[in-house]
Amino acid sequence: MTSLRGYSKSCFGSDVFAGITVGIVALPLAMAFAIASGVGPERGLFTAIVAGLLISLLGGSTVQVGGPTGAFVVLVSAIVAQHGYEGLVYATIMAGILLIILGVSRMGSMIKFVPFPVTTGFTTGIAVVIFSTQIKDFFGLRMDAPPADFAGKWHSYFLHADTITLSAALIGILTIAVIIIARKRFPRWPAMLFGMVAATLAASLLGLDVETIGSRFGDLPRMLPRPGLPGIDLHVLPELVTPAFTIAMLAAIESLLSASVADGMLGTRHRSNMELVAQGVANVASVTFGGIPATGAIARTATNIKSGAKTPVAGIVHAITLAVVLLFLAPLAKSIPLAALAGILMVVSYDMSEMRHFAAMFKAPRSDVSVMVLTFLLTVLVDLTTAVQIGLVLAAFLFMRRMSEVTNVGMITRELKDDNGERTPDANALSKRHVPAGVEVFEINGPFFFGAAEKFKEVTGTISKTPPVIILRMRNVPAIDATGLHVLRGMVHRCRRESTTLILSGVHAQPLFAMCKCGLYEEIGEANAFGNIDDALNRAREILGLPQEPAPVPFVPSVAREDLRKSEDAG
Repeated sequence: MTSLRGYSKSCFGSDVFAGITVGIVALPLAMAFAIASGVGPERGLFTAIVAGLLISLLGGSTVQVGGPTGAFVVLVSAIVAQHGYEGLVYATIMAGILLIILGVSRMGSMIKFVPFPVTTGFTTGIAVVIFSTQIKDFFGLRMDAPPADFAGKWHSYFLHADTITLSAALIGILTIAVIIIARKRFPRWPAMLFGMVAATLAASLLGLDVETIGSRFGDLPRMLPRPGLPGIDLHVLPELVTPAFTIAMLAAIESLLSASVADGMLGTRHRSNMELVAQGVANVASVTFGGIPATGAIARTATNIKSGAKTPVAGIVHAITLAVVLLFLAPLAKSIPLAALAGILMVVSYDMSEMRHFAAMFKAPRSDVSVMVLTFLLTVLVDLTTAVQIGLVLAAFLFMRRMSEVTNVGMITRELKDDNGERTPDANALSKRHVPAGVEVFEINGPFFFGAAEKFKEVTGTISKTPPVIILRMRNVPAIDATGLHVLRGMVHRCRRESTTLILSGVHAQPLFAMCKCGLYEEIGEANAFGNIDDALNRAREILGLPQEPAPVPFVPSVAREDLRKSEDAG
């Protein structure tokens, strides 16, 4: 409703043209993704129509186009092989409910921060797996369904290499060639549709003996099925929880990434939480109408933008276009060669792989490279579910390591030299103050959380003999977590055992609130918490029975001094 404010006839015209264009682009992809996923091509069309309509109608992105994508091919085919289509339906429903919960609980902004090495690893891995699944149809190999595992699949291909059907290979090569030429000559037109049509006409006119959609799947239905759910053994549902989680994570990551790409192209901002809710509703509805999992499609969204889309009306028109194709042109689809769809998916897998980004990542820090390579290998050699789960865990560990590197703890009492060089001197530097004997000053720089707690223990553990007073400077600590509070409480108890007074200096709002809430502030005592180092040092002198000292005059740059003098004269 927000995007339709001030809607005009010119916007409607642009949206209709863009919607029809992206609908034509989505036609071969929807069928190809469904076949590669181990289900009939009609289920891809059902998904593009139902999920595409709801994602555009309810989503948080202005021009997002949803439907079946390559990201789901590997996962869906594994679920169908193990649990059948019925298992896929209920796994997708659980994933849809999880997406709705994530959106309602406002987790959309968090999911966008999945590290680039993780997304690059499993995206490139998915591309490799999709490519490997298309070898049989592309070359027309006369063999049974290849093994599910990557190594077994290629071993089987080599064993049946002598069964290549030359006509199928030529159709596949023709499809790829037409797509490449069309992209260069006519970049605004649906190159993949050109490739599919050219291959279909060539196979029909030349009478080539190639396997088609009709020969494998029969005629396509000409309407959406009635909504309903298949029966399933309730004992199977616990086994579907893990695949459902992976579907939800892939849908969330892919859709929000696609929405972010659209924002970059249009200069807009999407609503990530509403987008997740829409993805959840769309996935539940998709399988209710006989479809498969769906998410935002980056390539189709980019095509939508380049075709002039202005509002979600374009995505709705895209769904209507596919519905019209299903109603009137479904009988023609049975002549499409499977080798042509295999060629289309090979081009899609190359586009997905983003080899330049994958290769460029090897120049990144070693930890990032390790995460990317491990996620890639798990995707290719094990399965996508394992890759996503371990990838997210690795991302968490990578974050912890980065944060622990940012946070440092030091004993600065004896490091009194101002090493700022030519930079503006720090008015609060300890080097400008006299620290009396018997006082040790520690400073924490960065968030004091579980990743930095061990550093704090190491540094404070270097004290061989606890001094009468310890000052802990926290002026650069924006936040503290439960682990940081636990470690700090341990230091309070140690100081109490050894008759040492712990003084806090420069505590920010969040750490102070956390200390008050857990009772730590009361243990330290209000008399031992100060907003600046000067008051903390005077409190230490009071404890030691030493005279108070005035705070040093703060450094004021010459320009600031001149402005201050003028303001005093004017005052």
